[in-house]
Amino acid sequence: MLILYDIDMTLLETRHIGIDCLHDAGRESFSPEFTIEGLNFGGCLDPDIIARMLVMNGLDPSEEHINILRRGYHERLTTAASEREISWALPGAHELVRATRDHPMSFTLGLLTGNFPETGTIKLQRAGFDMNDFEVCVWGDDSPHHPPTRSHLPPVGMQKFRAIKGREINPESVIIVGDTVHDVSCALDSGCTVLAVATGHATAEELRDAGAHRVIEDLTDTEGILSWLTKQWRPFAPANA
Repeated sequence: MLILYDIDMTLLETRHIGIDCLHDAGRESFSPEFTIEGLNFGGCLDPDIIARMLVMNGLDPSEEHINILRRGYHERLTTAASEREISWALPGAHELVRATRDHPMSFTLGLLTGNFPETGTIKLQRAGFDMNDFEVCVWGDDSPHHPPTRSHLPPVGMQKFRAIKGREINPESVIIVGDTVHDVSCALDSGCTVLAVATGHATAEELRDAGAHRVIEDLTDTEGILSWLTKQWRPFAPANA
């Protein structure tokens, strides 16, 4: 079984610090009037967020402009992380990651997130997570399509699993853990299973209405979550089947 964790508002929170760093990068790189007002970040991919920020400010969402903002964001988040705390694990997150990592059913752990790898890694490490626990990492810039969407990412995760493990995996045995309706829809689009956690802006009812297979209020019931996960187990298909 492959368990793919979202990062922001699923495993951790940054209390707006990441968004502030991205906003500051826009103001310093392009204009003091650079705005992000009204932009929705939850469940979106960083490349798409940056492109929409540029368009909102009357700028061409070219690869050059996107890379300018990406570098500026990384630089500012790196500086912030060297000066103060910038991310905090959500209740139960460390315990669940450890429990799934050490489970006798040998779950494969990974990430499925809209974050760029360089900034997502900073958030995770500063919140006390060990990147070595996440064997299959699917980042916000991993979509092979343009424009990128979150629904492009689960197939990438399954491809990475095949490359690492040398065998196929049934989509139903890919569990996506996330806090937004986008996490739910991207999983359902690929036939994956969804564990939705109402620790973000979406309510439990909204996550159920989106089609999540299970909805929980937070990650604190480690044993209950493990029990549910083990019931989702499907046999692996042999490589080249």
